[in-house]
Amino acid sequence: MQFSGGKRRKLKLTGDQRSACYPHSLQFYLQPPSENISLIEFENLAIDRVKLLKSVENLGLSHLKGTEEYQSKLEAELRKLKFSYRENLADEYEPRRRDHISHFILRLAYCQSEDLRRWFIQQEMDLLRFRFSILPKDKIQDFLKDSHLQFEAISDEEKKLREQEIIASSPSLSGAQLEMETVYKIPFADALDLFRGRKVYLEVGFAYVPLRDIVAIILNEFRAKLSKALALTARSLPAVQSDERLQPLLNHLSHSYTGQDYSTQGNVGKISLDQIDSLSTKSFPPCMRQLHKALRENHHLRHGGRMQYGLFLKGIGLTLEQALQFWKQEFIKGKMDPDKFDKGYSYNIRHSFGKEGKRTDYTPYSCLKIILTNPPSQGDYHGCPFRHSDPELLKQRLQSCQISPGGINQILDLVKGTHYQVACQKYFEMIHNVDDCGFSLSHPNQFFIESQRILNGGKDIKKESVQPETPQPKPSVQKTKDVSSALDSLNSSLEVDMEELEDYFSK
Repeated sequence: MQFSGGKRRKLKLTGDQRSACYPHSLQFYLQPPSENISLIEFENLAIDRVKLLKSVENLGLSHLKGTEEYQSKLEAELRKLKFSYRENLADEYEPRRRDHISHFILRLAYCQSEDLRRWFIQQEMDLLRFRFSILPKDKIQDFLKDSHLQFEAISDEEKKLREQEIIASSPSLSGAQLEMETVYKIPFADALDLFRGRKVYLEVGFAYVPLRDIVAIILNEFRAKLSKALALTARSLPAVQSDERLQPLLNHLSHSYTGQDYSTQGNVGKISLDQIDSLSTKSFPPCMRQLHKALRENHHLRHGGRMQYGLFLKGIGLTLEQALQFWKQEFIKGKMDPDKFDKGYSYNIRHSFGKEGKRTDYTPYSCLKIILTNPPSQGDYHGCPFRHSDPELLKQRLQSCQISPGGINQILDLVKGTHYQVACQKYFEMIHNVDDCGFSLSHPNQFFIESQRILNGGKDIKKESVQPETPQPKPSVQKTKDVSSALDSLNSSLEVDMEELEDYFSK
């Protein structure tokens, strides 16, 4: 695969040639792409693949794999991102081509560590499992052959001859089901897992495996091939990284945030300073709630906390003037001299609003940035509570939020499995008393906006006067979306933020 700065010259293939390139909606990715593509397309394909795999991960954690809801939502995501998913669809060449190239691009980005390889393999396996589950039965044998898998479907006569043995070896398979089930004859060595569990019939060095059990064997083969390919890719990575056009992008891709930047835009001035205390208890995510509480108690935050919290407040609508007033009032309560604040702190606040220095208008931190960068040390309050807090301390904080013991255990189990964003999403659902929040959480400001949408009946909110005792939060939010559709909300928030990647890419 070669890259050029200009537009990629499209290959002109006839219908038969296009079908021969990608005969199926799924593949084992045995051959790398050989065409030339532009650097812009390289970047766009990489970002879309990351978005797809993260959607696969989120759906796998929030839904039971293989259920109708899981299948329909994953299919909708594939369709939106224009990747292949079904056989017999008209003009599938381009989606299959995108799928092929983007997979190999992400191999370059996700071969760099054991954790990255493990994550990439798991999501690709789940994607293959989904695609295989909707593959028409008359296409399965061709797919196996094209994937170099020596799995042969036996005839009805052979199946009838071994009917009793196959049923006896497959407890979940009845005689009536076997009549409708395709059975494959595969080398014994490829069915060792089934053999260990005594779930397969063996004869003369071959295993006779029903279709329902063949999926596990196919996934094992795919995992083995992909794992080996990633190891080989890692060895050759230094040669790829020597290309100054690709190195910054590849290094950044595995930790990149591809969603909305949640800059202030239409939110500017839509909340008052008097509302912040009330909003912090109702609609702030735990990370920002923790920072707000520490600021009110200590009247000071270190630089990491000021950046994380300050940009969040900017994103929910605080103006520069309000931000200066908010931080100054709080720091003065801590016995800081007003002149010292003006000289030492106000510059940094103006800088974050793009009014000083390079005039860069900074955007709020995403969950990924908070989780992966600048971990808090002693005396700090920034970071992600689900990632950086001691489990016992986290449990106490969840109890103070009136979350049930069962809910706390669910959240702690997710934290133990390093699913920090999903744990925060579960927290969101519990404090708002909803079974399915309707989105995949990836940003603190997304948490705030979706919370306000639920609390205010899904309506856009205008700034109103604040009651003295119980302030009613009235921030501006994005246009109403249907919170009953999980990935619709995710996709509306996943408008690609190219700015940060392009900054890396152009260095």
